Amino acid sequence: MLMRRERAYTAVAVMLDIGWYAGRQRLESAGDIADRLSMARRGIEPVLQGLARAGLLDSTRGPKGGYRLGKSARQITLAEIVDAVTGDGTDQAETEAGGELQVSVVEPLWTELEQHVQTHLKSVTLESLIQRGQAQGLKRPAHAPIVFAI
Repeated sequence: MLMRRERAYTAVAVMLDIGWYAGRQRLESAGDIADRLSMARRGIEPVLQGLARAGLLDSTRGPKGGYRLGKSARQITLAEIVDAVTGDGTDQAETEAGGELQVSVVEPLWTELEQHVQTHLKSVTLESLIQRGQAQGLKRPAHAPIVFAI
């Protein structure tokens, strides 16, 4: 997991963007998300699909479609987000046998680091990241209710 930082980083950024701008109420298009994150749309689409498959996002197809949180931000942990896009956590290159020092020292150390990271990821929620943004003085968009007048 430590070696697959880019995809996990992208997933956390995408989830924070959707939580910040859409929450569970509004839909955000992949294009808008990509623009705000300064990323290519096709680069975030596999991440969006993985998050939707994991139930962390609800997706709606069509011209007015998009993504919104699949459950409350307080129920979504960073561990769930990372797991949704990194798979089962095993990497073929990491599990191949190596020299004595690698097997006896490096691999156990790496396992220990992974466990510490996983414990921390389980303790941080998407809601806490949103609160960090607000504490930094960032303003969430105010979405005016739709008024139907005849």
